[in-house]
Amino acid sequence: MPEIETHPFAPFIPKVAKVLIMGTFPPQPKRWAMDFYYPNRTNDFWPMMGLIFFNDREALIDRENRTFRLDKIRNLLEREGIAMSDTGYRVLRLKNNASDKFLEIVEPVDLQALLDRMPNLRAIATTGEKAAQVIAQLTGTEPPKMGESVIGHDGLKIWRMPSTSRAYPLPLADKAAYYRRLFTD
Repeated sequence: MPEIETHPFAPFIPKVAKVLIMGTFPPQPKRWAMDFYYPNRTNDFWPMMGLIFFNDREALIDRENRTFRLDKIRNLLEREGIAMSDTGYRVLRLKNNASDKFLEIVEPVDLQALLDRMPNLRAIATTGEKAAQVIAQLTGTEPPKMGESVIGHDGLKIWRMPSTSRAYPLPLADKAAYYRRLFTD
């Protein structure tokens, strides 16, 4: 019987958070290259953010040490007002992997408590279908189509972005184009 896991990271909330990015839940610790959101070296999130903000997919990656440049990541998120959290607070991995398909959310994040900490927030962006479904349930909205938004909780825009997992068959440049639109909106 799988054990219930509690989210290992505190939400990352910059002083003036304008966008909250929400995935589902981190992979198992054996897959981590750092103790922070999107820790898996095979996930496209940080290469995509490097491409968007530095025009360099390698900008946030430390190839030599097979990890990420966490200080540079934190500085970027602070500078751009990008908060990070996940939709699952307590979960069950039904197949002992990171796939959202086999992830049961036992307890979602306390979204209202999270939003209360970010008075300047303008948008929530979900990274993938399962995260979009959870936020839709928590806000009483319909999940938007990929790359689109709906107006939800307290007038916030709720975006559904493509998954940054490499299992999601979309080239990095195309994923970056979706997220670039979010950040320029």
